Amino acid sequence: MKAALFQAPNQPLTIEQVDIDEPQDREVLVRTVACGVCHSDLHFIDGLYPHPAPAVLGHEVAGVVEKTGGAVTYLKPGDHVIACLSVFCGYCDQCLSGHPNLCYNRATTQRSAKAKPRLSMGGKPVFQFLEISGYAEQVLVHENALVKIPDAMPLDRAALIGCGVTTGLGAVLNTAKVEAGSTVAVFGAGGVGLAAIQGARLAGAGVIIAIDMHESKLALAKRLGATHAIDASQGDPVSAIRGIVRGGVQYAFEAIGLKKVAEQAFESLCPGGVATVVGMIPIGQKIEVDGFSLFWGERKVQGCNMGSNRFRIDMPRYVDLYMQGRLNLDDMISKRGRLEDVNEAFRAMKAAEVARTVLMFD
Repeated sequence: MKAALFQAPNQPLTIEQVDIDEPQDREVLVRTVACGVCHSDLHFIDGLYPHPAPAVLGHEVAGVVEKTGGAVTYLKPGDHVIACLSVFCGYCDQCLSGHPNLCYNRATTQRSAKAKPRLSMGGKPVFQFLEISGYAEQVLVHENALVKIPDAMPLDRAALIGCGVTTGLGAVLNTAKVEAGSTVAVFGAGGVGLAAIQGARLAGAGVIIAIDMHESKLALAKRLGATHAIDASQGDPVSAIRGIVRGGVQYAFEAIGLKKVAEQAFESLCPGGVATVVGMIPIGQKIEVDGFSLFWGERKVQGCNMGSNRFRIDMPRYVDLYMQGRLNLDDMISKRGRLEDVNEAFRAMKAAEVARTVLMFD
């Protein structure tokens, strides 16, 4: 099959022929129809997060089941599915207590080191990224990496739900549990931030402030539900937020992955407020918050992993919201391309020209 291969940090991906194995027990072979180009992948391409090479990156996938291995009962060939990197075992303490995104028994959903690799090239293993590897014509995954969706759901929009939408909506609805009538600030109006803005709108927030450095992104944020927009390139966003909401907001979300912005999210809170860090801050970097604000104002800062998702519950709900016209995924897709356009998609992302590019395989 054709795939985009990651061979070293700070190098363009190359289009190669990669071998994919047949599905074994509890594995499913999926024909990729659409794969979103997510900022998380860029962290690995830029070397901010380590990953062994060669590897096939990509994880925001929607497609159609082609084959199933033994013991698979949930899916059958022809089913439309979304893949999710929150692969779960189903029986560890985290899974059984309702936190499958924090599953610590992931080895049970992977092939052993002695087994034939799922991906290979020239007889040598190719590393699977986040147990998915979506920049390829097919993906071979454990069945617990997939959720079945209705055939009527457009698969390019469904791909967004595979990561960015689930992360942003989940940060608001699951992690922070934003309440109706509350005040919200979202730092970053990329794919995840735009989803968080829509999550705040769905939660009934009274004030939703989008913060970004690009006017085009702020305009889209307002179209998707933001009540106010702040251009952070024009001054201190914390002061601007306090000029809109006296004392600060009740909920703030960092959706970029920058230390400084995470600190600004905390500083923008009113007493009792909570800042949720959604972005992937580079490994080794520490955020600093004022200790007095923690104590005196009972302000909080918390992390968020993939929107605290229970993806087999959450993703079908997000599909329903889209089909009902309550969740706007159409405007979140700035461009569609082919697999060969993957490097251009990353360039456009770094230049802040797009909210999301989706690679199409059909």
